Parts: sequence; structure tokens; C-alpha cells
Amino acid sequence: MNPKADFYFSKAKKWQEALVQLRIVVLDCGLTEELKWGVPCYLFENSNIVLIHDFKEYCAVLFFKGALLKDADGILIQQTKNVQATRQIRFTHVQEILEMAPVLKAYIYEAIKVEKAGLEVNFKKTAEYGIPEEFQNKLNQIPALAIAFNALTPGRQRAYLLYFSQPKQSKTREARIEKYMAPILNGKGLNDQ
Repeated sequence: MNPKADFYFSKAKKWQEALVQLRIVVLDCGLTEELKWGVPCYLFENSNIVLIHDFKEYCAVLFFKGALLKDADGILIQQTKNVQATRQIRFTHVQEILEMAPVLKAYIYEAIKVEKAGLEVNFKKTAEYGIPEEFQNKLNQIPALAIAFNALTPGRQRAYLLYFSQPKQSKTREARIEKYMAPILNGKGLNDQ
């Protein structure tokens, strides 16, 4: 146990007992505990394997390369359709964790094997994401915007494309695009503000 991670478990209200139990199960698999992104993260030879986190309705173990796991029990959850690599196993009470401990450990050991084998998730290329018509029009009208957008990292490009595509109404998409034209021109990502 890493003392830096203790605060996460002690601050938890609704899920404290469940989170502590998840910590025991995960640490029993021989992983190193660190605190990353404000949550407990578990590593094998300095590679992220899983993290533990809690939400309003559940707590979960998130597998960084979950898409590569076999999921023999059909319990891995893809949080949204745009999540490519990670998968979660969610829990809503401590008893569930106690009962599933052997299965959870099997998934963790499989995730370690995936890491040892050097397997990587094949991410969709930015070109595979659709560009909303409203944004394509702006790129066509303003060459500097197109140059700036193409100079962004693929991850920043994807974040913008996903964000611009979300609204159902064209007016809302246009408003989002207008709001973020200046940051794009300044080489900033969606979350770099």
C-alpha cells in the first residue's frame, strides 16, 4: 500500500468499504500502487494496468487495455461508444466484490499477461472520425484554421471532433465551433484552456 493513495480511500463516503476491498484484491495480484490523476493506479513494471475509481452509482476497476482482454464472463463495460482501450468492471456493493474476487483477480492477471506480451490497442485514426459539416465549412472558409487544426496532436483533434459532433442541433454545433476557433488557432486542445 502506498501512503499517498490512502487519502483517496479515507475521503470516500458512499463507497469507502467497497473501495478498500477492491484495493485489497488488486494489491493481492502483486501490482505497485501509485496515485495518478487523483485516483489509485496499479502498475506492473511501471506500466499502468488498472485503477480504482468511484462514481455516484458505482465503484469500479478500470483496465487500461481492457479492450484486449477476453472477457470470458462478459463483465467488462465500455463506458461510452468513443472509449477505445479502457474497460471497467463495476460494483454496487461490497458483497459483490467479495464474491467476484477470484474472477476479478483472473482479469487482472490476464491484463498483466497482455502487458508482458507488449500488446497494444489499435486506436482509430483521426481520419476515421467524421468531421461535422459545420466544422468542415469553417475549415474550408478559413485556411489558417485548417492549418492550425491539422497541426494539433491526433488526440486533440479527436477531442474536438467528438465534442463538435455531440449536439443534435446544427446551431449548437456551430456555437461550439465558434467558441473554440481561437484556441485551435492558438494550438490549444479542448481541455488546455
